[in-house]
Amino acid sequence: MTAVKNRSLILGVSGASGLIYAVRAIKYLLTADYTVDLVASKASRLVWQAENQLLMPAEPQQQAQFWREQAEVAEAGTLRCHPWGDVGATLASGSFRTRGMVVMPCSMSTVAKLAAGLSSDLLERAADVQLKEGRPLVIVPRETPLSLIHLRNLTALAEAGARIVPAIPAWYHQPQTIADLVDFVVARTLDQLEIDCVPLRRWQGR
Repeated sequence: MTAVKNRSLILGVSGASGLIYAVRAIKYLLTADYTVDLVASKASRLVWQAENQLLMPAEPQQQAQFWREQAEVAEAGTLRCHPWGDVGATLASGSFRTRGMVVMPCSMSTVAKLAAGLSSDLLERAADVQLKEGRPLVIVPRETPLSLIHLRNLTALAEAGARIVPAIPAWYHQPQTIADLVDFVVARTLDQLEIDCVPLRRWQGR
C-alpha cells in the first residue's frame, strides 16, 4: 500500500486575484520534494495577464515550466500540470490516491459551484472527488467583502468537510515583506494537510 507521504497533492488555481499564493505554495512544496498535480482554471489565465502581464501557456509541459520559473524552482520535486478541460484526467477519479487538494486562490464562483456539487471543469471535478472520498479539501477564498451568498456557500463547504482558510495574514511573526505575509497564509493552509515546509516564525506564547 502506497504511503500517504508519497501521494501527490492537488493544487487548484482558480480565477481569483492573488496568484502569488499559488506560486509560493509551489515554491515550497517542490523545494521540499513533494509531488504536485496542478490544474489552473480557464479564468486564471486572464488573471495572470491582469496581475503580471504574463500569458500562462495552455500546454501542460510548457505550463509546468512556466510555474517553475515563477516559483524559481528549476528541478526539485515533481510538478504535473493538467488542462482545465480534461475531465478524463487522473484527478477526476476517486481511484487516484492523493494527499488531498488545496484550491488557492479560490474565487467565489468556484466556491459556489463546489457548494452546489457542480463540476464543469477538471478543477471542480477534482475538488468534488476529494469531498466524496472523504479526503482533505482546503479552500483559500480571496474576496472582500463577503456577501451572505458567499458566506452560505462557504458554510455549505465546511459542513461537507472542507477546511476554509481565508487569505488573511498575521503580524505576530514580524513580516518584513509582502512575501512574508503571503507565506503565512501558505503555511497555515498546508498545516491543514500536516505539511510543514514553509519557514515560519510560529507563535511561541507570551
